[in-house]
Amino acid sequence: MVAAEAEAHKNGWQVVISIVDTGGHLVMLERLEAQTASVDISIGKARTAVAFRRPSKALEDSMATGGSTLRILAVRDAMPLQGGVPIIVDGKIIGGIGRSGVLASQDELVAKAGAEALMAN
Repeated sequence: MVAAEAEAHKNGWQVVISIVDTGGHLVMLERLEAQTASVDISIGKARTAVAFRRPSKALEDSMATGGSTLRILAVRDAMPLQGGVPIIVDGKIIGGIGRSGVLASQDELVAKAGAEALMAN
């Protein structure tokens, strides 16, 4: 969370950062003056990264090209929007981090900063 917050502050982004465990349960949430809608979006992105075992951008990309749209949307609480990434330590997914509040590509930068900080330790 600290690394993700630092990335958001460095860029002056008002965002929500969520961290979930392997079951998609919220472990930590930080709202940095972002709109309230970003709370649910951020959690959804983190849960999606864990449930599908890949960044939420992969689902967004698949839907944009016409692939798997119905299957993705059939999964409860799927949030196929860029900004969620799985947290992987020693080759195992231990949770997910999601971010919402600015452009999707910027959301993913902050989420990756948080995930990569944990993976480095």
